[in-house]
Amino acid sequence: MKLLSELPVKEFLLVTAGDDPVPGGGSVSALCGALSAALGQMVTNLTIGRKKYAEQEENMKEMAVVFNTCLDEFAKAIDADSNAYNTVFSAYKLPKETEREKTIRTQKIQEAIKIAAEVPFQVAQKTYKMMDFISIVAKTGNQNAVTDACVAMMCARTAVLGALLNVRINLTSIQDLEYVDNLKRECDRIEEKAIEKEQKLLAWLKSVLNNF
Repeated sequence: MKLLSELPVKEFLLVTAGDDPVPGGGSVSALCGALSAALGQMVTNLTIGRKKYAEQEENMKEMAVVFNTCLDEFAKAIDADSNAYNTVFSAYKLPKETEREKTIRTQKIQEAIKIAAEVPFQVAQKTYKMMDFISIVAKTGNQNAVTDACVAMMCARTAVLGALLNVRINLTSIQDLEYVDNLKRECDRIEEKAIEKEQKLLAWLKSVLNNF
């Protein structure tokens, strides 16, 4: 079966628009992260080799590697999120006639749901960390692409918030209360800081554009 991340754009959109629950919000959040990384890398590539930005050359090369790595990881997460959903769905279909079957079924469901929460949580974490690099390339990279960097930041914010929504919906079905409480607190922290990072960069861009 062909990977979602390998589908042509139009086909991916049509599959998403279909009557199958996957790819859903989690995969699309990962896609937003991938788009963010791609735009970030584009800005570094538009900066590297330009005499005007010679002082930023090595820094941009390093960040290009970061964005490329993130792009690859988020592309994989598009499929990982859908696979996690399918695993949960399969666990719910396990037999439950005997007490032993019920016990095994409950265990498999809980294991699957934790995975379904961890996949988008990792997307949120990685995207959140990448937002710092986006801010740097926006402010020090090729200024002809400054709005592209800011769109990368907006995509990153969407990736974070969308991924965290998928974490939270899965947490409602997890019985491990300590696990749930810890993840909820971390989700709240990441969400607050991600929104703050986006707002700061957009406020900076607005001030820059007003001075043109």
